[in-house]
Amino acid sequence: MTPIILVHGAWHGAWCWLRVLRELELRERGALAIDLPGMGDDTTPPAEMSLDLWALSIGEALKRVNKPPLLVGHSMGGLAISQAAELNPHLVGGLVYLCAYLPQDGDSLIAAAGRNAPGTSLVEPVFSEDGTTVSVTEACLRPAFYADCSDQDYAFAKARIKPMGARPTLEPVHLTPERFGRVPRHYIECLQDQAVPIDQQRAMVAASPCQSVHTLDTSHSPFLSAPGGLADILCGTES
Repeated sequence: MTPIILVHGAWHGAWCWLRVLRELELRERGALAIDLPGMGDDTTPPAEMSLDLWALSIGEALKRVNKPPLLVGHSMGGLAISQAAELNPHLVGGLVYLCAYLPQDGDSLIAAAGRNAPGTSLVEPVFSEDGTTVSVTEACLRPAFYADCSDQDYAFAKARIKPMGARPTLEPVHLTPERFGRVPRHYIECLQDQAVPIDQQRAMVAASPCQSVHTLDTSHSPFLSAPGGLADILCGTES
């Protein structure tokens, strides 16, 4: 079976996939979750973080599995896995975007997020005075990311959210039809998402058609609120 590599989004880390990893293990599906440089438990300084560094880090993870895996990106992780696929198309069996940004060539996170209809995304990013880091306001955390999560799960996530380097949010991806474009794409949309609203998810898929589209009736964090359902979709998705 095709292995799975899980890539988190902004402000998160490999910790967010713990329940999904357990569910995949129950289904006897090989999977691993990684920390992007400067995220989770990784100690890369925020000023050294970049989209290219993230893509290179994912490339190293791709070499750790025995066959081209499904590369799953959540939210901002969609840009990271896209750039990694551009650099290593022969190492990627398929790309899975979990309520993620599915970029066009030249997109940055800031540019892609700017296409949200006004007031539809509840994410409130805050850049540091020197512009090197970006955090998210506590007031928006639950409604934007964890609206359908339990109090216990919200507390678990809140304790682990941390600022990140701002540079990756500003840098554009560089994608070509010959490399990124040859890798099969799949999308998992989340109907209750208040971070990447469903209308934007569907607009991105319309602009970059995917081999399959799946639906979860969850907020932005199905890895906490619906890990079993998410694992079922991943196990049913092949390159």
